[in-house]
Amino acid sequence: MNSANRSFTILDGGMGRLLERLGAPFRLPEWSALSLIEAPEFVTRAHRAYVDSGADIITTNSYGLVPHMLGPERFTRDGLSLADRAGRLAREVAEGAGRKVLVAGSLPPLFESYQPERFQADEAPRILESLVGGLRPHIDLWLVETQSSTPEALTALAAVRDLGLPVYVSYTLKDEDGRVGPAELRSGEAVSDAVERTLAAGASGVFFNCSQPEVMSDAVLAARRVSGWPDFAIGVYANAFAPEPPSDAPYAGISEIRADLGPENYLRWVDRWIAQGASVVGGCCGIGPEHIEAIRNYRARIAV
Repeated sequence: MNSANRSFTILDGGMGRLLERLGAPFRLPEWSALSLIEAPEFVTRAHRAYVDSGADIITTNSYGLVPHMLGPERFTRDGLSLADRAGRLAREVAEGAGRKVLVAGSLPPLFESYQPERFQADEAPRILESLVGGLRPHIDLWLVETQSSTPEALTALAAVRDLGLPVYVSYTLKDEDGRVGPAELRSGEAVSDAVERTLAAGASGVFFNCSQPEVMSDAVLAARRVSGWPDFAIGVYANAFAPEPPSDAPYAGISEIRADLGPENYLRWVDRWIAQGASVVGGCCGIGPEHIEAIRNYRARIAV
């Protein structure tokens, strides 16, 4: 591994699969939101597991707090209070960590993950109002994550850009098995164009998440080549999903997790991303506390 003396920030790992492992209520379509509704103590346990493993940033369990997962009526009735609960649970764990741990407020895809064509610009502000209103009192930064296109990402960015906290936008990439060619968002937009537009709109940095590790390096390198914003953060937190074709059916089933992305193998990818210029690394779906612990130990080794 590249053992150069480098410093980087560690983001936490995926929430949904960890909740399932802990025995929390877990089913589709609510996904990780179900624990927040029925058994929030499991959310606290998950946050603590990531803090204990070495995460510098934990992410609010608000990814599932959208109408297509909660149901429109429940979102209208409970969306704001559930977002507040997600923020409070993360803040309580961060405050009890005994060291500095930041809380990232997760703003997810508002209509469907991996489906940029479903974005509804006229409906987005209403949904964002509840999420932002509930999370805002409890967080240190915004994480607009798993964005498949710049229109959906920049809409969320605009909603929080002027609220006094850093805003990071994280894009998900085309990652079909055996894919070759320049890095692209799932919308087909070039990563370099998306990074330029996102930074011009006021983001503090651009991340890449919820895609297979194999496609992340090209995205990091494309982001590094963007000029004019020398100090922006680049982050990576890949998933461990097995390759699967795009589907028009929302949440048809729970995706299979790859067997070849244990902590040691995932750490090889992390080492590459850091060497290529990433300053924030963590994990998405299927990447758990054991992976974060391996990253923490790696950082301690190379800091000597």
